[in-house]
Amino acid sequence: MKNCPSRADLLQQISKVSFAVDDVKLYLDTHPCDEEAIAYFQKYSHMRNEALKEYAKYYCPLTVDTALYSDCETWNWTEEPWPWQEGGC
Repeated sequence: MKNCPSRADLLQQISKVSFAVDDVKLYLDTHPCDEEAIAYFQKYSHMRNEALKEYAKYYCPLTVDTALYSDCETWNWTEEPWPWQEGGC
């Protein structure tokens, strides 16, 4: 694939932005009116969604909501490595 990012790099990016999203969600549970935190959540949530879409485009969907962005014509979740196998998440 032309200009295909590595699977490991994409997974690392997804992990980083997912951590940021999860962390700020916890903060917003106790500070729901913090506009700076809301903006941070929106920014990193968008980055996470884009990274998930890119991963689906080049490899396979990691979540059901990114399945439409995959180039696969079949529902092939089970054909990818499982998290405990080499090459899995």
